[in-house]
Amino acid sequence: MKIGILSDTHKKVGRAKKAIDMLLENGASLLVHAGDIGKEDTLAYLEESGVPYVAVLGNNDKKLSSLKDRYNLFTEPHYFETDGIKAKLMHHPWFLSPDSDLIIFGHTHKFSVECSKEGKLFINPGEVCARNKPVSEAVLLDVLEGGWRVVRCQRRIKETEWQYNEIHLEVPRGRELDEKRYERVPKHV
Repeated sequence: MKIGILSDTHKKVGRAKKAIDMLLENGASLLVHAGDIGKEDTLAYLEESGVPYVAVLGNNDKKLSSLKDRYNLFTEPHYFETDGIKAKLMHHPWFLSPDSDLIIFGHTHKFSVECSKEGKLFINPGEVCARNKPVSEAVLLDVLEGGWRVVRCQRRIKETEWQYNEIHLEVPRGRELDEKRYERVPKHV
């Protein structure tokens, strides 16, 4: 399974679409947006993508909060499960406890990846909007047997080609989690 992860698109809908398209072209079967979406057009594009997606509201998404019933849009932290992976999604890095297999966050606009010795993956895909640097960023995550493969995807603004850097994290993933917390990601919305 491949998960496409993006965050901090803000009002840059064109950049968001390019990132979503790239993730889909590289085989993402689930899209995850870690907040600061900025515009409903980005949510609509996720909806139209043809694959399941989930998104959380960021601190700059107050205008979008009324759309939670229309899209797979949630307040943070949001727990979900997909293909046996228990995930926690948030915008702010305030809930970074290792209570899921996969912990996704945004807000800082800085790419980061860290894996605990128990195999819990903490990941921030960086920023799509290219506010803090002239680069759009996203992550393609491969769920492997006994580990993770993280592909950092970067595209310089005004260029068309994406650059890909792989990080392999070969560790067992723990499963000692409270099953009641998680809701299934719908197969198609």
